[in-house]
Amino acid sequence: MDTDRDLLPEGLEDRLPASAAAAARVTRAIMDVLDSHGYDRVQPPTIEFEKSMASRMAGVQPRRMFRFVDPASLRMMALRSDMTVQIGRIAATGLGGAARPLRLCYAGQVITIKGDGLDPTRERLQLGAELIGSDAVSAAGEVLAVALEALRAAGATGLSVDFTLPDLVDTLAAKALPLDADKVEAVRRELDAKDAGGLVAAGGEAYLPLLTAIGPFDAAIERLAAIDAGGALASRIAALREIAGRVKSLARLTLDPSERHGFEYQSWFGFTIYAADVSGALGRGGSYTILGADAGAQEPAIGFSLYPDELIDALAAADAPRDTLFLPLGHDAEAAARLRAVGWRTVAAVCADCDPAALGCTHRLENGEAVRV
Repeated sequence: MDTDRDLLPEGLEDRLPASAAAAARVTRAIMDVLDSHGYDRVQPPTIEFEKSMASRMAGVQPRRMFRFVDPASLRMMALRSDMTVQIGRIAATGLGGAARPLRLCYAGQVITIKGDGLDPTRERLQLGAELIGSDAVSAAGEVLAVALEALRAAGATGLSVDFTLPDLVDTLAAKALPLDADKVEAVRRELDAKDAGGLVAAGGEAYLPLLTAIGPFDAAIERLAAIDAGGALASRIAALREIAGRVKSLARLTLDPSERHGFEYQSWFGFTIYAADVSGALGRGGSYTILGADAGAQEPAIGFSLYPDELIDALAAADAPRDTLFLPLGHDAEAAARLRAVGWRTVAAVCADCDPAALGCTHRLENGEAVRV
């Protein structure tokens, strides 16, 4: 007897009816908000040539992708692990001549070889938006405000945003707090880990004060400004203040300027979004650069990606059963159509023994009207 034929691989799972319905509602709510702000939806393929997905933006990790040889072209292909890189390709090629800033949005499944940390999930729903052609402060403010509005429309509550400066070490190492090139990566790593001892051992003792500029935004940004005596971060600090001013009524704000995990291809600005009753990050975003169609050409962009699977599960668990109308054999088809037109969900009997309650119905069609079972 084949006992494992129905097993799914680790990190993959089916969406059953309640969860699938919640996923559809969340996706629709988010995409409707993005559309209302002028973001046009695109739909890239699930599989592409590995070279295209791995080289479009810095920091992309091909080792996280499922890869295989295409029998038609004999070239290496990959299953997408992040849709952002695909949007960059579309912007640089098919929409290379479109007016900038270009606003695009997307929704689809992404898959990785292994999960993150203790989370074994390997397939996730990713929704997001990209504003291509600018990474100005005004663009950053728009993108973050739209992300928060979309999540609220989808049912997320208790939102909070943690700001970061992905190029913090590079900016300071250039002049204000000089570092040898071979020490930059180690200092960046230890700052990200918040390891004071490791930071000193890596040659970054001068960077220790940055570990104090963490916490609620207003207090942390003041500490960061006090540390920045040479003014190397002045423009970054001013930008963060402006962005925070735009979204402070939508979410609780915090600052962790040295956070790097999850921001491998972001440039000057990054953010992570959290929500009440949802473990882990609900989304990430920030500024980045995409490669143009011409050799050496680059284009600034800013955007966000949302991963709402846990939000969907929480909403599905809290959903009350839907009113559903049972249609007995030989029912009045016109009456049933009339009731569907005003919002009823119907389930038609296909046999005389069909049980309305067992089929999840709350009402029964009698004499052209809905009667509670």
